Amino acid sequence: MTGSDFRHRLVAILAADAAGYSRLMASDDRATVAALDSARAVFREQIEIQSGCVIDMAGDSVLAVFGTATGAVAAALEVQHMLGAAHMDMPEERQMRFRIGVHLGDVIEKADGSVYGDGVNIAARLQSLADIGSVMVSDAVYGAVRGKVEAIFEDRGEQSVKNIPHPVRAFAVAQAISGAAPVGVASKSANGIPEAALSLPDKPSIAVLPFTNMSGDSEQDYFADGMVEDITTALARMGVFFVIARNSSFVYKGHAVDIKQVGRELGVRYVLEGSVRKAGNRMRITGQLIEAESGHHVWADRFEGNLDDVFELQDRITDSIVSAIEPNMRRAETERARVKPTANLQAYDLQLRALAGLMPGSTRLAKDEALSFIRRALLMDPHYTLAKAMGAFVCWARAAEGYANAEDVKAGLRYADEALAERSDDPTILSCSGLTLGSLGYRLLGVRLLGFRYDEAERAIERALSLSPNLLMVQFSAGMIKTILGDGEAALEHFERARRISPLDPGLSAILLYTGVAHLICGQYEKALLVAQRAVQVSPNFFGGHRMTVAALGFLGRIEEAKPVARRLLELAPEFTVSGYQSVSPYKDPAFRRRLAAIFRAAGIPK
Repeated sequence: MTGSDFRHRLVAILAADAAGYSRLMASDDRATVAALDSARAVFREQIEIQSGCVIDMAGDSVLAVFGTATGAVAAALEVQHMLGAAHMDMPEERQMRFRIGVHLGDVIEKADGSVYGDGVNIAARLQSLADIGSVMVSDAVYGAVRGKVEAIFEDRGEQSVKNIPHPVRAFAVAQAISGAAPVGVASKSANGIPEAALSLPDKPSIAVLPFTNMSGDSEQDYFADGMVEDITTALARMGVFFVIARNSSFVYKGHAVDIKQVGRELGVRYVLEGSVRKAGNRMRITGQLIEAESGHHVWADRFEGNLDDVFELQDRITDSIVSAIEPNMRRAETERARVKPTANLQAYDLQLRALAGLMPGSTRLAKDEALSFIRRALLMDPHYTLAKAMGAFVCWARAAEGYANAEDVKAGLRYADEALAERSDDPTILSCSGLTLGSLGYRLLGVRLLGFRYDEAERAIERALSLSPNLLMVQFSAGMIKTILGDGEAALEHFERARRISPLDPGLSAILLYTGVAHLICGQYEKALLVAQRAVQVSPNFFGGHRMTVAALGFLGRIEEAKPVARRLLELAPEFTVSGYQSVSPYKDPAFRRRLAAIFRAAGIPK
C-alpha cells in the first residue's frame, strides 16, 4: 500500500450491533431479516440527517463516520429512541435492539472509503460495553459534545478493552432524547413536552401562551382562546417575527409553566402570557412579554374597553409587542396585519366557537358543530370571508378523515370559491381555500367529475406563501398541494417548516401521514414506512396512519405484512373501500392512484 492509497482523518466513529441476533435468527429467520432491514433503514436515515457516512452494514453490525461528535451522538440517540418505540408492543424476546458505541479518534481511510485503526477498534469496544438499547461514548466524545446534546452522561470510569494498550474512559448515555421528531425539531417526552432545546430562528421569535379566562365562567374559555388565535395570527402575518403556532402553545393550557423551559421547548426568545376578563359588554385584557432565557419582563400592560372594541384592543396589544421587540418595523407591516374580519360581533363570536372543531384531533361531532356555527355566522354576515374559508377547511377535513359525502364536497368547494371571490389577501383565507380547491373533489371510473382544481389551488397558496410563510396553515397547505401535484421534495420542505412552526402540534400524526405520502412520491419507501409507523405511535386510533402503513408496505412489496394492518384499518374505518378511496383520492398522477388502489385490494380492503 502506498501513501496515495490512504489518508489519516480525525472523525467520530459510530459502531453498532444487534443484541441476540443469532437467537432471533434461530427462532424466526424471515421475521428477523425483515426487522434487520427496517433497523438498517433507521440507521441510514439518521446517519444521513446528521451528515454522516455509512461505511459498512455487514451482518448485524453498522459502522459509520461523522464529521462531528455531536452529529454521531445525536444520530445514535435518535436511532435508539426510534427502534425502542418501534418495538414497544412486541414481546421482549422478539425485539431487535442494538448496542451503540461512539468514539472520536484518528482513522486510516482507504481510497475505497473503508476505515481502519484504533479509532474504529475503540468504538467497537465501547459498543460491546453498552447496555442493550443504549449508547456508550468515550471521554473524547463526552468532552466534544458536553453542553451541545440534550442527554445525561453517566461516568463509567476507565475500562480495559481488548487490543487497546491503554484504558478507555467510558460514559453511558443515561437519558437519551426521546420523541418522534427529527433532529433539529424538539423531541417529546412521555407527557408530550420536548426534552431537546430547539435552536433560535434568525428573526425575533415568540410564543403566545393560552390566556387565562378570568370571567369566572368556563363557558367563556373559547373567547380567551380566540384572543390568542387572533394575536398569534396577527404577529405571524407581519413577516418580521417567527411565531409558534397556537396548536403547540396550547399544550401548556391549564398547567403552571416555567417560562425558561417554554423558551427552550418551543425554540423562542420571547413568551407572551396574559388574561381575559369579559363581563357583559365590558372586557379587560392584560398581557406581559417575557424574555425567555433571562426571565426578564420586557413589557406589561392592561387594555380595557367595550366588546365592540375587541379588534381595536387586539391591535393595541400587537402594537405594544412590536414596539417592545422591533420598534423600527415598517408601519406597512403592522397595517397589513390589521384585518377586521366582520362588523357583526355575534358572527365573530360564532366563528370563535367554531375554532374548537378545527383543532387537530377534534372529533366528528366537533366538526359537525363547527360547521353549524359557521353556517349561523354566515347567516348573520353573508360576507364573512374568514368564516367561509373555515367552512371550506372543515369540509376538507371531513373528506380527509373518510366520512364526507357529496354535499360536503359541494359545500366545501362553494365556500372556497366565495372566499376567494372576495380577493382577500388574508393568508389563512387563501391557504384554506386553496387547499380545499386542490384536494376536494370526486371521480368516477377515473374521470374527474367535480373539484380537484389544481391550478387555482396552487395560485392561492403561492400568494399565501408570499404574504405569510410563517403561518402553520400556509406551510401545511403548501405541503399538501405539492404532494398532490407530485412534487415530493418540495412537499417535504414545507412539512418540515410546519413542524418547526408547531413543534408540539397535537396534529402531528396528520403531518406525518402526508410526509409519508411525499416520501412515497420521492421513491423513499423505507422512510415512508418509518414515518407511517411514527404516526401510528403518536395516534394509535388514527386510521390515516394505518392506511399509510399499508401503502408503504405495499410499495416495498411486503403485502403479507400489510394485511394485518389493513384489518386494523377496517376496524377503525369500516366504511373504507377501494372504490370509495379512488373516488376522492386527490393525487394528480393517475398511475400513483392506481398503484395505491392495487395495494389496498391486495391487502384485503373491500373493493
